Amino acid sequence: MSQNLPEVWLRGPLSAVPPLLQPVAHALLQAREEVTELMANFPAERLAERPLGLAAVGFHLRHLAGVLDRTFTYARGEALSETQLAYLAAEGQPPTHAGATQELVQVFARQVDKALTQLEATPEAS
Repeated sequence: MSQNLPEVWLRGPLSAVPPLLQPVAHALLQAREEVTELMANFPAERLAERPLGLAAVGFHLRHLAGVLDRTFTYARGEALSETQLAYLAAEGQPPTHAGATQELVQVFARQVDKALTQLEATPEAS
């Protein structure tokens, strides 16, 4: 999608990620690229709109970052922190201020980076 590049998994293995975890890393990188590209010009004032009563785009952006954080927390065998629980509670109230779209995209991108770091440190046998 990005600049007519092939999908991430077709670009080859990621040297720092164990082979069995490559599909996870590729999926995360693909999602980050697509979210970044598709949300580039999305107006912040529409983040809270609920088309046809469905969940808002802002919810989905928050949820992407939140569920990734929570999933990797559980993978480490840890319980959620108060900060994570507060983030979960706020997922349904997306911000709509100027710049909010890019802020949410950046939060997701940072969470993908954190997840990749965890994947790199995960023993393949675990």
